[in-house]
Amino acid sequence: MMEREPSDEEEDHENLIRADSPVRTAFQIDDVNDENASIRRFNFSFCKWYFLAIIVPVFLIILFFNTDVNNLFKTGFTNANYVNHMRDSELKALYLLRQQQLGLFKLWNHTLLNNANNSNFEELKWDLLSQISLNKQIQEALLSPHQLGNVLNVSDSATGSSLDGYGGLYRCRKVDYRLSERRTIEWKPRLDKYLFAICVSGQMSNHLICLEKHMFFAALLNRVLIIPSSRVDYEFHRVLDIDHINKCLGRKVVVTFEEFAKNRKGHMHIDKFICYFSQPQPCFLDEERVKKLKSLGVSMNKLEAAWEEDVKNPKPRTVHDVEAKFSLDDDVIAIGDVFFADVEKKWVMQPGGPISHGCKTLIEPSRLILLTAQRFIQTFLGENFIALHFRRHGFLKFCNAKNTSCFYPVPQAANCINRVVERAIAPVIYLSTDAADSETGVLQSLVVVNGKTVPLVRRPARNSAEKWDALLYRHGLEGDRQVEAMLDKTICALSDVFIGSMGSTFTEDIFRLRKGWGSASVCDEYLCQGEVPNFIADDE
Repeated sequence: MMEREPSDEEEDHENLIRADSPVRTAFQIDDVNDENASIRRFNFSFCKWYFLAIIVPVFLIILFFNTDVNNLFKTGFTNANYVNHMRDSELKALYLLRQQQLGLFKLWNHTLLNNANNSNFEELKWDLLSQISLNKQIQEALLSPHQLGNVLNVSDSATGSSLDGYGGLYRCRKVDYRLSERRTIEWKPRLDKYLFAICVSGQMSNHLICLEKHMFFAALLNRVLIIPSSRVDYEFHRVLDIDHINKCLGRKVVVTFEEFAKNRKGHMHIDKFICYFSQPQPCFLDEERVKKLKSLGVSMNKLEAAWEEDVKNPKPRTVHDVEAKFSLDDDVIAIGDVFFADVEKKWVMQPGGPISHGCKTLIEPSRLILLTAQRFIQTFLGENFIALHFRRHGFLKFCNAKNTSCFYPVPQAANCINRVVERAIAPVIYLSTDAADSETGVLQSLVVVNGKTVPLVRRPARNSAEKWDALLYRHGLEGDRQVEAMLDKTICALSDVFIGSMGSTFTEDIFRLRKGWGSASVCDEYLCQGEVPNFIADDE
């Protein structure tokens, strides 16, 4: 029996990528014409004032806090006088920060006015917002001993900006991935040629990625893809809209196993079983899965390896490699599990996928699940909410085995979440998690922004008085773990901002949906992205 990971979240998914925007410099200018020269002059002036507005007040505050306290006492200050002196100095520091804040707002407004169509200033604008956020945090830290929080709720008539949350400045804009410009391949299969999809690794999220890669292989090889039977795999028809795939392509490109069996009149033979992976076992198949296939009436020839390929160290492959090894004239072929296959990674994992189609995404939740997710959002969350996938069960060991652990102590995780909430100005967080109540309870107590607790909302247990989940109940889908997992994904994919768990295919599938549906935000990120856990346990 082949050894497998217990869950899809416990795989090392370094082959999964995000389609990040190209790296550019905020102050990048081309010497082309007078308009660019004007921008360059503005750049110089802006940089100068931007630097002074940020550095000077911060320098004065640092200078104050580094004053030798002993020297203050040597001048004859009494303890009371010293306290008064500290209070006066802190208020002066607050005044300087207040002036810096107003200056930053003026710069922000000037940037928007003069560079509305200048993409080179996009990074600069968000850097400026970060400085405003930092300014606010410093003010709150200085104000906390004096309980003068109402000072921050003053509006400045000169800038028209509210200092209570900065109005809508932190709202996180959507990302335009320009799906119409993506690189695609036409999928026009020969109707009598089939690719038998086999997915083994991990759980549902892994199998969805495996199916997506199988679709790419089928398009390259001009074959119809056979969706696995629920007797050997998950009940995909309960969570996916399979007909949706064919409608998006405008032709028959996928069939269920039952349709295939009917078309072949019971003669279900895999003519060629050529394995993409040869290690640790051919086609990543164990004896148990082979027996299940045979129990369906599927016969097969001996498994052959296309090349030497190990799932633990997959080699980058090209379209030409695949076509050279798997372009056959046999009616039915199989290549085994391809979850770990590294074929044209950037092309396959791009937003919208590699196949030309008329929809936002090919693999997406069923209509019933989508409607249920929308009804849940209308009932509990509203249009502006953050979604958090907080992966915990089994993740401690998995993350600590990586070079940089992805398992964060709850207080550190809460701090990271608070920063996103402050930027997004969202009143509520949808929590998708497998964590114990002991962890989520501590997390809830620490998710506090501007002195207010931000509610963590989870899907409640079935209640006949609530109607948001009535569709699932009426269609016999209520209580199905895979349906509930897909429902969680759908709610997260529809959020304003999403925080995911690094290394989780559940998270990666949500990112895929968000990019395809156009809901991805510039504020989307992995939990504590770029940080190392502030405490890591020793190995066993």
